[in-house]
Amino acid sequence: MIIYPAIDIKEGRCVRLFQGKMDEVTVFSENPSEVAKKWESQGAEIIHLVDLDGAVAGEPKNLKVVEKIINSINIPVQFGGGIRQIKSLEMVFDIGVKRVVLGTSIISNLEFVLEALEKFKSRIIAGIDAKNGMVATKGWKEISNEKAVDVARRMEQIGVKRIIYTDIETDGTLKGPNIDGTRLITSETNISIIASGGISKLDDIIRLKELESLGVEGVIIGKALYSGAFSLTEAIKVGYRS
Repeated sequence: MIIYPAIDIKEGRCVRLFQGKMDEVTVFSENPSEVAKKWESQGAEIIHLVDLDGAVAGEPKNLKVVEKIINSINIPVQFGGGIRQIKSLEMVFDIGVKRVVLGTSIISNLEFVLEALEKFKSRIIAGIDAKNGMVATKGWKEISNEKAVDVARRMEQIGVKRIIYTDIETDGTLKGPNIDGTRLITSETNISIIASGGISKLDDIIRLKELESLGVEGVIIGKALYSGAFSLTEAIKVGYRS
């Protein structure tokens, strides 16, 4: 199982939010590139980048920072946050992003998602961020009337190969992941899932690894790494343990 260290960018800095709340911010570094190099040195295969400002604005706002990160490491990055037009999508791929996460648009603009899939295929990931089982959009500021599991089924039907499933209520809380919500998505689809939200200890990774045979291929970890709950090296060892 692949461990994805997360770098959330707000106003050019590496931060973590509590339950996605923009006013509950902890700054961990003024230099996200140095953080990326740290994760690479500890064995990361790929880094998960989020443009928090972009997610709210509806267009990328920290691309210079993202490009600097990409140029400072030798491993790929996947990126999300404000990608709602083909122009923005092409822009982030042009600077070297490996895979792009589409979130709000999978609810608001399916035509764009279909166009993105046709052009970039498996490099497109659907980001399903859920609160009480319902999908949130626009930087988690709005809750749609769409169930996460229904959106996951729809993404599978249109050809998406990979979903990031984030439980908002556990994200940044260190209270443990939403295993039941993750299991529901895996049981209702035949699509690869990257779990996100609430990882607090190595045992959480072990619990998610038990769902590997059902389609959970990886886990995104943020606050637990930044708070020192465990190291990335330790997490990777657990992720690869048979």
